[in-house]
Amino acid sequence: MGIFSRFGDIINANITALLDRAEDPAKMIRMMIQEMEDTLVEVRTTSARVIADRKSLQRRQEHLADEAAEWERKARLAIEKGREDLARAALGEQQAVENALQLAQRELGAIEEQLAILHEEIGQLQQKLDDAKAKQKSLQVRDQTSRSRMDIRNASNRDKLEDAFRKFEAYERRMDNMEAEIESQDLGRNPNLNEQFEDLERNEQVEDALAALKARMKSAKRGQD
Repeated sequence: MGIFSRFGDIINANITALLDRAEDPAKMIRMMIQEMEDTLVEVRTTSARVIADRKSLQRRQEHLADEAAEWERKARLAIEKGREDLARAALGEQQAVENALQLAQRELGAIEEQLAILHEEIGQLQQKLDDAKAKQKSLQVRDQTSRSRMDIRNASNRDKLEDAFRKFEAYERRMDNMEAEIESQDLGRNPNLNEQFEDLERNEQVEDALAALKARMKSAKRGQD
């Protein structure tokens, strides 16, 4: 079933309101455009038939006008030849042809009015179709922008996480180097009491720094999720 039931529904449709209520705006706008294009084809086809009828009626008018003029010529000839009976008959035929010509003129007037209406409808429908296509392009741009922003955000979060891991690895290597240096200095000797307390304090500072770095990394990962 189509979105629109008749031409007036298309012209009076509030595209923005329909899209706001739609579960899938992109699909809805495609359906709208398809139905508008189909309706436009139908209206143009009707217009083509009416234009063909107008051309045919115009040719009939020309033929009737020529025929009326010919009967008048014959009536004049009959009068010149003293044949009023023939003149009356010719004028009678001329009158019948002119009546038919007047009827054709009225029909042509009705066709012209119909064409004017169709011309206006085509203009309105084309404008509505252009609006729908502009709305479709706007939706496409918004979708692409949203996807690009999401990709950038994801890439940014990944970069932050990778940077945090790199910093953590560098910190671990630095701690390993510091501990190795301390251990190398202790080789071959027994530490005195003060040195043992200094080692305890130094190890406590390292553990605090390590805990703080782990907390920052955990916070960065929650922000990515």
